[in-house]
Amino acid sequence: MTTTATVAPDTSTSDGRQKNVGLLFAGLMVTMLLASLNQTVLSTALPTIVGELDGVDHMTWVITSYILASTIVMPVYGRISDLFGRKPVLIVAILLFVAGSVVGGLAQGIGVLIAGRVLQGIGGGGLMILSQAAIADVVPARERGRYMGLMGAVFAVSSVAGPLLGGWLTEGPGWRWAFWLNLPLGALAIAATVAFLHLPKVHTNERPKLDYLGMTLIAGATTALVLVCTWGGGTYEWVSPQIIGLGVGAVILAGLFAFVESRAESPVMPLTLFTNRSFVLTTIAALMIGIAMFGAVGYMPTYIQMVTGADATKAGLLMIPMMGALLVASTFSGQVVSRTGRYKVFPIVGSAIMGIGLILLSTMHADTSTWVMGVYLGVFGFGIGLGMQILTLIVQNAFPARVVGTATASINYFRQVGATVGSAIVGSIFASRLATLIQEKLASVGHAGSAGGQGMKSLTPESVSGLPDAIRLPIVESYNDALLPIFLFMVPLAVIAIIALWFLEEKPLSEQVENEIVAESLAEGELLVTDVAEVNTPALSGTGSRVEDR
Repeated sequence: MTTTATVAPDTSTSDGRQKNVGLLFAGLMVTMLLASLNQTVLSTALPTIVGELDGVDHMTWVITSYILASTIVMPVYGRISDLFGRKPVLIVAILLFVAGSVVGGLAQGIGVLIAGRVLQGIGGGGLMILSQAAIADVVPARERGRYMGLMGAVFAVSSVAGPLLGGWLTEGPGWRWAFWLNLPLGALAIAATVAFLHLPKVHTNERPKLDYLGMTLIAGATTALVLVCTWGGGTYEWVSPQIIGLGVGAVILAGLFAFVESRAESPVMPLTLFTNRSFVLTTIAALMIGIAMFGAVGYMPTYIQMVTGADATKAGLLMIPMMGALLVASTFSGQVVSRTGRYKVFPIVGSAIMGIGLILLSTMHADTSTWVMGVYLGVFGFGIGLGMQILTLIVQNAFPARVVGTATASINYFRQVGATVGSAIVGSIFASRLATLIQEKLASVGHAGSAGGQGMKSLTPESVSGLPDAIRLPIVESYNDALLPIFLFMVPLAVIAIIALWFLEEKPLSEQVENEIVAESLAEGELLVTDVAEVNTPALSGTGSRVEDR
């Protein structure tokens, strides 16, 4: 269907436009801070939380539930924001996130806590997506490198601040304040969005048709996949009817999703994306990096607390080398890409360094010095930082602006699928190996079934540190032997990412934002707009559409 579109002329000066972009970017940073902080703020508090709520066996779900929920809704946010505009969708996402924080803060049981994390994830899934898409609306791809690099830097800073803040809150006013703190941050994010986010708003004579069936199918397929990874080998045997049934269900739902998307009027994830070579190769790399990154990062603070005896705050401090290196690498690569226009080398080199970091981490022991651990974490973080945000830039540069929200959401969806699967697999294998190793090691020293008078579900860093050495040391060794060898098995993921990126064609980065609104929509009743420059598209049919700045 074709439409008529008009946009109010952009009469701003170059300096004025630069100022507006700066204010917009500042507002988007607040929303990114809100989302990224909550991916890490519970990491150092997690052992204490699950110990208090008697839910060590559900520990993986406190992390996985947030990532799963945010992953499922990412394509939905991307598509809806393309249809209705970024601003209203972003405000709804923030409100949902804050609501989830209230539920989490009031939780008296592990089930309610996980429910709160799910609601947080439903809101948080839109925060990162819409921030990246909004920047793509107003900043050319060539200049966008430095902005994407800074976005990666914000993630790195919040990843350091999150564990530190979580540790301080756990030892001070209590871990529930990790949720209550989101209320003022959410209010600030909404205020910044209302004040600074002025992007084109689309008015159409017909309501765009949403792909509800596609949304349902992709949610079901993703959930089934994560349940396979989370329950397999732990709650159920890998060859159990439950796991096999979920695996078959995931495949069937994925097939149905592809079938529905090929016929949908306004697909949530258009299959034409997969005909683009840059998108396919970058998606493969993002998936591999996501599995490795979140598989390692999600459980390192818990490992540090249990093995080194560090308190929650110190465990957060010990993660600084990793996130500091990520910050430096992300900012550096973004600046160089903006200056030179060359980008292919960064994710390739970054994947190689990430693989080296995984190998180094797998060699650690319970008595490894903290400075050595810091160096290894720094190598791992530097590798991730070199390419993480560049992958999003590559995808945005490969598609026209009218689908930038959908493309951005899709690449992030697959990255988050990797994060979800990585966290679930590592968490499942870690928990299963940990239970077995603790039983074996305690039995070998004559303390079978003993954990200092406490059940396995209630082990916390404080309770472990207070145990006699005859019991504490086997538990510490069990944590080390249960987690670190898993990292070595993730090295092939880095190799796969390198191979995929090697075949990537380095296309020139666009040096201007699209100044013409494309009136030919992807589906009936749809008009996607990305710039507020002067545009007057002649009427192509009897249906009109108007775009104004909001």
